[in-house]
Amino acid sequence: MGRIVGIDLGTTNSVIGVLEAGRPFVIANAEGSRTTPSVIGYNKDSELLVGQQARRQLVLNPKNTFSNLKRFVGRTWQELDENSLNVAYTVRANDQECVRVICPVTEREYAPEELIGSIIRKLIDDAEKYLGESIDSAVITVPAYFNDSQRQATRDSALLAGIRVERILNEPTAAALAYGFDKSSSSRVLVFDLGGGTFDISLLQISNGVFDVKATSGDTQLGGNDFDQKIVDWLANEFYNEHKIDLRRDRQSLQRLSEAAEKAKQELSGLQTTPISLPFIATGSNGPLHIEAKLDRKKFEYLCTDLIDRLSIPVENVLRDSGWSAEDINDVVLVGGSTRMPMVQQFIRTIVPITPSQSVNPDEVVAVGAAVQAGIISGELRDLLLNDVTPLSLGLETVGGLMKVLIPRNTPIPVRQADVFSTSEANQSSVEINVWQGERQLANDNKSLGKFKLSGIPPAPRGVPQVQVAFDIDANGLLQVSATDRTTGRKQSVSINGGSNLNENEVAKLIKDARDKADIDRKKRASIDQRNNALTLVAQAERKLRDVSLEFGPYGAERQQRAVEVALRDVQEFLDNDDLVELDMAVSSLQEALFGLNRRISAEKRTDNNPIQGIKNTFGSLKDELFSDDYWDDDPWDYSQNDNGRYNRRELDRRELDRRELDRRELDRWDNDFYN
Repeated sequence: MGRIVGIDLGTTNSVIGVLEAGRPFVIANAEGSRTTPSVIGYNKDSELLVGQQARRQLVLNPKNTFSNLKRFVGRTWQELDENSLNVAYTVRANDQECVRVICPVTEREYAPEELIGSIIRKLIDDAEKYLGESIDSAVITVPAYFNDSQRQATRDSALLAGIRVERILNEPTAAALAYGFDKSSSSRVLVFDLGGGTFDISLLQISNGVFDVKATSGDTQLGGNDFDQKIVDWLANEFYNEHKIDLRRDRQSLQRLSEAAEKAKQELSGLQTTPISLPFIATGSNGPLHIEAKLDRKKFEYLCTDLIDRLSIPVENVLRDSGWSAEDINDVVLVGGSTRMPMVQQFIRTIVPITPSQSVNPDEVVAVGAAVQAGIISGELRDLLLNDVTPLSLGLETVGGLMKVLIPRNTPIPVRQADVFSTSEANQSSVEINVWQGERQLANDNKSLGKFKLSGIPPAPRGVPQVQVAFDIDANGLLQVSATDRTTGRKQSVSINGGSNLNENEVAKLIKDARDKADIDRKKRASIDQRNNALTLVAQAERKLRDVSLEFGPYGAERQQRAVEVALRDVQEFLDNDDLVELDMAVSSLQEALFGLNRRISAEKRTDNNPIQGIKNTFGSLKDELFSDDYWDDDPWDYSQNDNGRYNRRELDRRELDRRELDRRELDRWDNDFYN
């Protein structure tokens, strides 16, 4: 069985952690960074780019580079707000009103889950290289306020990446696990999680290794990107007022504005004023146009007043649901890079009059907590217990379109709850079970998770049949619904996944395509890496030959130099012919030749204490080689006379004859210089 890792699948950045020797830690990616940008793209050759490589082409190739995908996961087109759709790439709805991302260079559309699966796959690949072993399972975190559809969609993403999800864990809960992992004291903790695209807040009771979630709330359409958008709108409006050009209509200009806004937001966390410079942002009638502006913290906070007000609503809800007051809270844990903004920290102090804890890294704490949960599942950690809650109320639609709540929000999970219902019409032979999630009184105002029918009910007057409907929520917050006719015992159950962007057949097809493409991509990457390694070795060999010739002369290590030159020619020939099989053998020969040359040079340096000794070593090596039997094995003269009385000559390459003639002349010159 492979290792279980913890993954923080973020809107802006993603992180992977693992438990090693009883301690959780974050694994750096292949580029050496501990966070991986949640960006996927395709270059002009339709090659998949993930992470930092994809982020580099955001400005130059915005149509084929996709970020902020987490806001689209498990959501229908009608559920998206205007800010979510304000991206540089094309997003549309398909026939089932599911979100699809359009990629012009590959000429196809992608489900958000498919693209996010590529991010998960990169995280897993980087972790496997670091650990040196396979990974087949993961604990993946999601915002606490993700509904069932979004959780199912996250599971689909992992499935497409070839990973089994052991647990779907709420992000604030994961942060609390990381914070209280090595603390034995009892405390009441508020976890304030403001990430790039979502906002969550949770209250937990931590005592002797038991993590008891009391209440959770949040907003899945509020995050750091919304603060960035305020700066983008401010810059774009100012530019429009001056030049009558809307930069938001141009994809590249919009992406440049977004990057400048993010940088300005980050700088205003430590500075009172920051300059914003965007040269050649557009072209007017008189030539290129530029943006040169200054944004101060006071102006930024004024622009974001409505966003701060939106933060207060979930905070009030979670305090009311838990029954705690602000004075009951002992610690505040900040999660997410957006909590570094001074106005956010000041807002938290107005709610809870204590200084937030600085003992955890806001960017990594969720992944660390997920790694702790992975350790609990694998059995490495036995003294910790996590009790989580369901984020939203669950119920079904009754007569008149009302929603009957079976499981209220913030109910501890796993949980099973059942209730008995009846028919609304006489002689009704079937009932339709329509499952909803949300806090509104009318069913249509909430999120529909799916529906199914229970048939075969015996004819009876209205209200006589008894149908028991049971809701089961597992530890991942995923729902299963069953309905049983008490008269006949007929039962119908279903795992609710109606809100997922992908049906079962689509998931199976995408998994097959991913496996096929993985083999092709792996072979292609292997050949590219093989060529790149060969080119690197060629450059090293050429540089080594040049350095040896300059330091020791052409005969300091002639035999070894010649071996390197021959192997070098072979490698270059196979590179030109694209013969990868022979190239592998030639590269090995070149490596051996370079090793021999390095050994000879090391020996020369150990004995080369003065110039005279160096000359003697060089001359002695040349003399030994020229007068050795091996050197004259290919002598073109066999010194036997033919019928005409002339000596026979073997056919040899003219360049070899010229080289040996030069060797003889050089020997004579050295002989005269040395002994005279």
